[in-house]
Amino acid sequence: MDFEFSEEQKMVIDGAKKFAEKELAPAVEKLDARQEVNLAALKKLGELGYLGMTVPEQYGGTGLGAVAYAGAIIEFSKVDAGTAVGVSVQNSLVNDAIVMFGTDEQKKTFLPKLCSGELFGCFSLTEAGAGSDPGSLRASAVRDGDRFVLNGTKNFTTNGSFADVIIAFLQTDREKGAKGISAFLIDKNTPGYAVGKHEDKLGIRTSSTTELVFTDCRVPATALLGQENKGLNVALATLDCGRIGIAAQAVGIAQGALEEAVRYAKQRVQFGKPLAEFQGLQFMLADMAVDVEVAKTMLYRVASIKDAGKRRFTTESAMVKLFASEMAHRVCHKALQIHGGYGFMKDYRVERLYRDQRITEIYEGTSEIQRVVIARSLFAE
Repeated sequence: MDFEFSEEQKMVIDGAKKFAEKELAPAVEKLDARQEVNLAALKKLGELGYLGMTVPEQYGGTGLGAVAYAGAIIEFSKVDAGTAVGVSVQNSLVNDAIVMFGTDEQKKTFLPKLCSGELFGCFSLTEAGAGSDPGSLRASAVRDGDRFVLNGTKNFTTNGSFADVIIAFLQTDREKGAKGISAFLIDKNTPGYAVGKHEDKLGIRTSSTTELVFTDCRVPATALLGQENKGLNVALATLDCGRIGIAAQAVGIAQGALEEAVRYAKQRVQFGKPLAEFQGLQFMLADMAVDVEVAKTMLYRVASIKDAGKRRFTTESAMVKLFASEMAHRVCHKALQIHGGYGFMKDYRVERLYRDQRITEIYEGTSEIQRVVIARSLFAE
């Protein structure tokens, strides 16, 4: 497949690179240490159009598509993977869900403000007892006339602390298990909704990860996103999109680690010559470069399939998320090894990249779940 960026895509990706260097790089280390979100940067990204890249222009987006979006996430992730995942959630898990399953009224109400950064959103599926197994959800939504009453606690919600719009998945028919889940669009000002525990994380510490708590939270039936009891369909289709974003995040982290390793190898002198002159390290760096390039090629192919809009891409998105996240693990491991003891110190950027990478193998479907999805496709008739 011969792939070339359009001039518009090049401009958008180059703009993301410049923004990351100017707006994200100076603040990321301090924010990582304090575990703070760069909300000012996220708002600026909304003003620049980076929060509505896959949304049609008629709903306030730029309509640039998944290829440009993936390229932008790579550039943000090279510098600040926490902020990058905030952008990814807004585009892939919130906007894409509303574009695919929202009513025309929901699209008109929410998408323009989400694309501009006036509103932020989050996607809340996981619970304490329900991670890879959504059929075990305990949070409930009970119909009461023309309303639903929501009760329960959701876990590990990215953007949770500052989200204005919550996409939450709750049981509306417990006897049906996974087939009794519904998705809801919830305003943060709804009585009975609250943000719970703020998680203290190993990596992506410039992103927000929280509990969400619902206590007799009453929402209108019009808050349903998609059909009642069809929430699992909403979740799975949306996660297909989200895995493109996480794969891009993993590629960006790995690219950043590779660049740091090359830079260090040129500067660090041992046994009278730079590390870059040792063949053993040259081979390590060559393998890292190949890994990154393969993942990047897979990523843009899957993004192109999404942009074409002709079919589902569940298997391909699982493949690229699996490969890119585990590739980033290998690359970051080698990058830190090349730095030696210095790589273990917070004075060097590779230490943070190493921490940031690890979550890409876990959220939006663990590597094991991606293998389940891929294996099922092999045996499908």
